[in-house]
Amino acid sequence: MLVGAMLLPTATMARTSLGSGYSAPLHQTLEGVLDTPRAAIDFWTDRQWRSAMAAPLSRFVDDPERRALLLDTIQQEARLAGLAPGIVMAVIQVESAFQTHAVSSAGARGLMQVMPFWVEALGRPDDDLFDPLLNLRYGCTILAHYLAVEDGDLTRALARYNGSRGETWYPERVMRTWRQRWWIAP
Repeated sequence: MLVGAMLLPTATMARTSLGSGYSAPLHQTLEGVLDTPRAAIDFWTDRQWRSAMAAPLSRFVDDPERRALLLDTIQQEARLAGLAPGIVMAVIQVESAFQTHAVSSAGARGLMQVMPFWVEALGRPDDDLFDPLLNLRYGCTILAHYLAVEDGDLTRALARYNGSRGETWYPERVMRTWRQRWWIAP
């Protein structure tokens, strides 16, 4: 693929230009990612989703540029974590109403209301949970982790995410929000 060829030098060029820090396995991994094209339908679907979500999100985020960046980031982080972006939108609406500096009574922070103990648990004490991009990375990863722990059971994963394991009020609220505001029928 031309893009991959332009972004990554050949193995010989990389070894000579990058010196001793060159890693053939890393280079091959990056080449593989760049050389694996996404189907045109995926780009179209992503664009349709962002377009459909812009209007309902405008209720929470006035600035069109910030709204577009947020939608792009949510879609990217959801995809990386293997989550439906609409579920992430619903979690954010329920947790913080899209307020980047929201703080819960329990001390959770940011868009996805991530608890501060996570930065310590991951050995990253300097991470700022009010940074929307970082908060989305944490929140999506944590939700995906709980989804794996619960063998794909979204209701149980959402309850864990909220700290209300064994109860259904929170998952029901997120699912209702998803259906009412962020769902796009296939």
